[in-house]
Amino acid sequence: MARVRYGARTERERAATRTASARLPDIWSTGVVAVWETDPDAVAAVLPPPLKPTARPLARVNISKVDLPGYPLGAGSFAVAAAHGAVDGWYPLVMPMTHERALTGGREVFGEPKKLGEVTLDRDASGLRAALGRHGIDFVEVCGTVDGDLPLPEPSRKTDFYFKFLPAVDGSGFDGDPLLVHCVRHERTRRLRRVTGEVVLRESPYDPVADLPVLRLLDLTLGEKTSDQSGRVVERADARALLPYVHQRYDDPLQILDAPPEQASEAPSEGSH
Repeated sequence: MARVRYGARTERERAATRTASARLPDIWSTGVVAVWETDPDAVAAVLPPPLKPTARPLARVNISKVDLPGYPLGAGSFAVAAAHGAVDGWYPLVMPMTHERALTGGREVFGEPKKLGEVTLDRDASGLRAALGRHGIDFVEVCGTVDGDLPLPEPSRKTDFYFKFLPAVDGSGFDGDPLLVHCVRHERTRRLRRVTGEVVLRESPYDPVADLPVLRLLDLTLGEKTSDQSGRVVERADARALLPYVHQRYDDPLQILDAPPEQASEAPSEGSH
């Protein structure tokens, strides 16, 4: 009988897959990163316990094109600064990806809040435009001009916080305890350039990042970077405390009711920038 490909794989085949994954070459991405001060009350409102705000209310967007072997990937992240105990890091609210392969691995292994979306990064003689879009709305847009090279930073270590969980079969909560994951990335940069421009946040009922306005833009760069990542479960999260935040992960049709009536009835408009 010909091999049935949905059948069980042998231990040797599974070991070969793990070995091949461990030998991936450095994967470089070109991306725009913007960091700004935002509303401290808004940051506190989006953080599930036990995460807490840091001393400075920051938001960050990353919009990248990744040179994956075989196909390019558009990848984005919108995050707020957060702390878990003595560890400072970032809590991503939404991570648009242009391919399902990148989406499923991150969500199922690490608990990343990835969703299929549109990621744009264009540069020509007249300037640079980068955007994150879903449901026909570019809910984040960065426009500007590239002014020149910046000194290369030293390799850095960054932590993202994720909650890994499975919604209950009967819709009552979770199947099992949700897990708080620390995902650590070691990042290297081979080129970094200054960007002069602005960040525009647009109203979207499914990606309401406009609630975290750009009060003061602190940093805007275009860089070529590579990183590795590893995750570990640091504790079991309180299911009751996390449950009110689960809608962050999904496109719930009821989310359109979260917007003020005048916004829910209007076409998408520009938010703070």
